[in-house]
Amino acid sequence: MSDHVKGKVVVVTGAASGFGRIVATLLAGRGAKVVAAESIAALGGEVAARRTDVTDRADTAALAAFAVDTFGAIDVWVNNAGTMPLAFFADHARAADAWDRCIDVNFRGVLNGISAAHDQMIAQGRGQVVNVSSIYGNFPVAGSGVYTATKAAVNVLSETLRVESQGKIKVTTVKPTGVPGTNLGSGIVNGDAMAGILGQNAASFGEKAGVVWGPDDNPEKAALTDPEDIRYWAIAPEELAEQIVYVIDQPWGVSISDITVRASGDPYVI
Repeated sequence: MSDHVKGKVVVVTGAASGFGRIVATLLAGRGAKVVAAESIAALGGEVAARRTDVTDRADTAALAAFAVDTFGAIDVWVNNAGTMPLAFFADHARAADAWDRCIDVNFRGVLNGISAAHDQMIAQGRGQVVNVSSIYGNFPVAGSGVYTATKAAVNVLSETLRVESQGKIKVTTVKPTGVPGTNLGSGIVNGDAMAGILGQNAASFGEKAGVVWGPDDNPEKAALTDPEDIRYWAIAPEELAEQIVYVIDQPWGVSISDITVRASGDPYVI
């Protein structure tokens, strides 16, 4: 195991619970100085907490100032906060508020995070921004117009920052496939909108989901939920979090600029 995480000051947005909390906990366990959610403080490590609305530019800038005041630097900023209100345009009336929130969090929140960390990283002479995107951002499909647009925007923001900041700020775009345990699915407005990313596997998705979330005595469940099995069906949040730690755990001169993380047997086709 390499040791490029220890001592780094890492800001993680969306870390109050769920996936962000897992990322922050893993980083703290590896010796990072984490600015994240209060809820992980009891798990050990150096952790500072500040409630922040990433859609508010001034509040996000205040988070950056808090990190510097507390730990003296910002080495890594992880833009993790996000929502996934999948819906068709025909659903616009009931999806409108969720779409507005998605644009604010997924796009504006990432832009605010980059802006908040940028000047400090430039002044330090180095830094890393990790933006959590999605395979949905790779190509437009039915049922995810707004969500895909925000993730495509994240990809563009990431690459533009990389080009402008070469030799100063490392930029990593993380593109997960479906990760049910992150609770993003709770924001889906219309479940049928998942069909676009499932493509030819849409029919079998329900069957596999029934096995994975069904009774434990089904022998197929053990294979589909075991990351050591080639049939592993849905990446767990813990597995994805390990990959985010991995892209941070690199020498300053090595940048993993783009990484797609998926279960080897998952049904997502994009």
